[in-house]
Amino acid sequence: MSVREQGTRSGDVQNLFHRVGERYDDTMDFEVEMIVPPTGVDDLGQQAKAAITFLRYQLSLRYKNETTPSALGRLEILTEDLRYIQRGETQRHLMFPNKPSWRRSAIIGKRRSPFISTDDEPEGRVIKIHQDGGSSGKPQSLLAANLPRTALSAANAAESPTATVAKREMQSWKLLQLEPSALRQPDPFTAPTKLASDGANLPSTLYHLARSADYRERAAVGVPNGHEYKREDVSQQVYTQLANRLAELIDDVREVSVDRDEKRELLTLMVTGADHTRHPARALSDGTLRFLALAVIAQDLEARGVICLEEPENGIHPERIPAMLNLLRDIVTDVEAAIDDGNPLRQVIVNTHSPAVVTQVPDDSLLVAELREIVRNGERFKALSFASLPDTWRTDQAHARTVSRGNLLSYLNPVAPQFSVSDVTRHPRKRVADRLDLQPLLPFANARE
Repeated sequence: MSVREQGTRSGDVQNLFHRVGERYDDTMDFEVEMIVPPTGVDDLGQQAKAAITFLRYQLSLRYKNETTPSALGRLEILTEDLRYIQRGETQRHLMFPNKPSWRRSAIIGKRRSPFISTDDEPEGRVIKIHQDGGSSGKPQSLLAANLPRTALSAANAAESPTATVAKREMQSWKLLQLEPSALRQPDPFTAPTKLASDGANLPSTLYHLARSADYRERAAVGVPNGHEYKREDVSQQVYTQLANRLAELIDDVREVSVDRDEKRELLTLMVTGADHTRHPARALSDGTLRFLALAVIAQDLEARGVICLEEPENGIHPERIPAMLNLLRDIVTDVEAAIDDGNPLRQVIVNTHSPAVVTQVPDDSLLVAELREIVRNGERFKALSFASLPDTWRTDQAHARTVSRGNLLSYLNPVAPQFSVSDVTRHPRKRVADRLDLQPLLPFANARE
């Protein structure tokens, strides 16, 4: 409601539920299977260790009208469950090809009972929190109808360490909406050292990564801070790696750095060109800034979880889109190698309308979103459905749908040139596609009659 409010008016939460005509669905269901890190930290800074790292979380919500006519409705929890997935069922749930070394390092622990469950009791539906920390005994029972929030959201390390780790994992999931205005801003010395969803804190995050790498290297070789270090400055290696990555996008990159202004206490991202000209972030293009932000995420060993990104091709020259896709692939976990500091658990989900992106992603990574007609209770409506390419691991799932060749072609080719007398009358100027010297290079070159 706070996200959708307009001025002093806030929307009714019922508007988030599916509607056909004037009839609303009254329930909303969520389900996620996730591999979580072995450890996490709760809201009080206490360490939590997961009993098992492969989990399934399910939540069902219902819209409930308030008794007073003037009040807005509210959400009520119908069911909430957090359960483990047995090691023997791992591959059936993951399905995608992966190496045993990755699987053994990512999925650890064991469990014989749920962490959160829902039961019907005489007094109503009860959410039960099963303790897996140091204490033992009967689970804590909470009447679902009275809960103002989910049981998972209130988990702590002492009583529910696995639920705490699951909560932290879900809180780490991020929808990146990288705004050039935020990416261009310098940071005060006190700025957070984690990249925000809009790209804010980019200089501070990069500066922190470089300093942290230097500290780790000094600690590894036993050199106290403040003492001379004869090896190449490790922090400079971080900047060099970022410059090399950016050079895949633009040709004239010599150096990437963070300028530290002691007088104003500001950190400013700088890019130095081949001609030794230093450019502050405010002078860089939108596409360059977005690419830099993702490259910083790729180097951040603490950046984990799911990263969602809309249209990564925005601001990127078509010839450089492969560089962007290679960067995104380098962010995700490598399922051919064991999980470690250099191969953290990360997943990237993007959406796109670009044929240049669709043609270059791995075929088993592609899902095509389509609207399909559904009939329910005599009512017809359209709902979102995902289809995958045939002969990939995704089609091995029960009830998997494959995308038709005709629907896929619209993403693989530009619009076919259309010619008619009325078109020429309305648009007498020659289009790029009408040039005789270019037509042999274009798809549908023989479409003209």
